Amino acid sequence: MADDLNGCEAASPSGSARSSHRTARPRHEVDGPFLAGWGRLGVVGTERRDEDLAALTRDAVLCRGLGRSYGDSSLPPPGIDEVATTTLADRILAFDRETGFMRVEAGLSLQTLNRLLLHQGWFTPVSPGTQYVTVGGMVASDIHGKNHHVAGCFGAHVQTLRLQVADGRIIDCSRDHESDLFRATLGGMGLTGHILEVTFRMRRVASPWIYQETERITDIDAFMAALDDAKEAWPATMGWIDCLKRGRGMGRGILYRGRWAEPDEAPSHAPSPKRRQTMPCDLPSWALSRASITTFNGLLYRTHWRRQTRGIVHPEVFYYPLDKIQRWNRLYGRQGFTQYQAVLPRAAGTGAARRFLELLTTVGGASFLCVIKDCGPQGEGILSFPMAGISIALDIPSRAHTQGLIDRLNAHVIDEGGRIYLSKDTFTRAADFRAMEPRLDAFLDIRRAWDPDLRIRSAQSVRLFGDPSE
Repeated sequence: MADDLNGCEAASPSGSARSSHRTARPRHEVDGPFLAGWGRLGVVGTERRDEDLAALTRDAVLCRGLGRSYGDSSLPPPGIDEVATTTLADRILAFDRETGFMRVEAGLSLQTLNRLLLHQGWFTPVSPGTQYVTVGGMVASDIHGKNHHVAGCFGAHVQTLRLQVADGRIIDCSRDHESDLFRATLGGMGLTGHILEVTFRMRRVASPWIYQETERITDIDAFMAALDDAKEAWPATMGWIDCLKRGRGMGRGILYRGRWAEPDEAPSHAPSPKRRQTMPCDLPSWALSRASITTFNGLLYRTHWRRQTRGIVHPEVFYYPLDKIQRWNRLYGRQGFTQYQAVLPRAAGTGAARRFLELLTTVGGASFLCVIKDCGPQGEGILSFPMAGISIALDIPSRAHTQGLIDRLNAHVIDEGGRIYLSKDTFTRAADFRAMEPRLDAFLDIRRAWDPDLRIRSAQSVRLFGDPSE
């Protein structure tokens, strides 16, 4: 928490004052039906569902999947109280077991794909940190995972997209046909058209189990060196770091390295779905004090009492550790939270992570969850998030000072040449996003070519791109 935040209602990097355009609010501040992102900040709104996705989206302002984007990217703009939800359009339309090519409706969930195909030796080429996402959402966010340094974003494995664009036409696009529309849709947050179908290539895996190694690391400089070494030999890497520790132990944490286990290493049976527990209620705000988060981080670090571990683990333990707790977002209470995720480019140098943590501890940004990952080269999606460097993600409770904290972090990320992830964002200001995103004008030009009246829009696009609110 940023309870010692000072001076964070700062001017922009250019020196001009900035006003907040946040529209999402905690549930207890909203009268009427509530539609929220995973961060539990939302607006008055409802969902409309139908198995016929083309009919459902014909006049829709926005599509939404399972609602796992953290911020306002899947919330309707002000003045609109309904979104089209894709989850009833969830069929596998074709699957070639020789090549791995699969065509699905946009509302199919990653969890369903895993349940049907992992035990048969197939897995998506890229997976985010939760399996409760739709394939359409994976395209709209151009999701990345623990293997970005070797596999890139999900969009790199997409072959064709079928979209319903703003004027009602249904367009098939690919790298060879309507390529600008294709590239703008990868990571375009659903703003270029309603995604109806996706064709992509599944990946063969040696077994449905993961061989994992973990290592306890004492500070951020050693962590960066170990993460860099791991990418040469391991296809999947990530780390948890203590974002509160100062001094010699700053950035201490646990590095996770993994690969699909070979048949002679793995159990002979397929992994059963993990049992889930449910967070029964909202935690009170006092439970998220700096002291409690400091204690939690210290215990988590010390619980890994062996310097290294290795062995076979369940794929859900490795890929989706938070999924074992249903509704874990209740940990942040009724006021909700935001996840701040930024990528710091390799060009910023080896000290980029330390500089970020120094700022974070100075302004009081405390988080139970601070995840660091290695990122490979920038992908082809025009607004896709990763670039060559490191990604840092942390959860920040939504409080009165949160806007100021995000402003300070964004100013730093801009100075470092980095950018933030739209799928997680709730608080970034339009001027800051433009300062960190030189590709924005190219995206907006393509979007307007297909939707000159900006019929398809979201609360986020109003906040960041200046779209009409009604």
